[in-house]
Amino acid sequence: MTTSTKINQMLQNLPYGSVVLSAWLKEQGYSFSLQQNYRQSDWLTSIGKGVMVRTGQKLVLAGAINALQNQAGIDLHIGGRTALGMLGYAHYLEINKQDTLLFAPHDTHIPSWLKNNAWDSNPKIIKTTFLPPGSGLIDFEQNGITVKIAGATRAYMECLDLAPGQFDLTEAWEIMQGLSLLPPAMVMQLLKECKSVKVKRLFFHFAEKANHSWFRKLQPAEIDLGTGKRSLVSNGLYIPKYKITLPANLR
Repeated sequence: MTTSTKINQMLQNLPYGSVVLSAWLKEQGYSFSLQQNYRQSDWLTSIGKGVMVRTGQKLVLAGAINALQNQAGIDLHIGGRTALGMLGYAHYLEINKQDTLLFAPHDTHIPSWLKNNAWDSNPKIIKTTFLPPGSGLIDFEQNGITVKIAGATRAYMECLDLAPGQFDLTEAWEIMQGLSLLPPAMVMQLLKECKSVKVKRLFFHFAEKANHSWFRKLQPAEIDLGTGKRSLVSNGLYIPKYKITLPANLR
């Protein structure tokens, strides 16, 4: 098989905007010398140490995320308001379309090439461990590229984790009103796994306030809501049931 035939076979199987890592290509049978030949022949273009794209294609963030998840095995996913927007809840959101929120554990190494390239959307990294990596994620296909994103339940909890400093509490309440189809089993799983008392108390309060049918299928007694009061705003109203202080309009 000629060099051009081998690279053509690979490129035909890659969606537009795909990113390929040199180490992964070697595992697929493309030696480092062969990869160098592809770059010199202008088949592939380097965009950082050990990372390439097909020459002439625009830099697509979904391609980078797919490579990090599936080629490098990094625990990173699209989440929060970005994932909710992708799942069809955009009419409840104040979205900065230039940013894509990426969630990863605190100890995750994010390669410099992700930060140093001009993608079609700006990656904003949020490191947190209030939920286990992998829980509540789903596969989402975007222009032929499949990436893992937070399902609606996890994405909403990620918004609550950022509230009130980086996510508005009123917006969080408005989103909850539209979450009428959450699966109770997934909700219970993530609430049990959640390490944030703030997130769990806010979730229960907003879900009860929205009076969704799935809320009545939950088992609150199985969820540890912690002890002590939590004040999320100054001059708010205290909600005794969940021991949180919120803006008066959210009581």
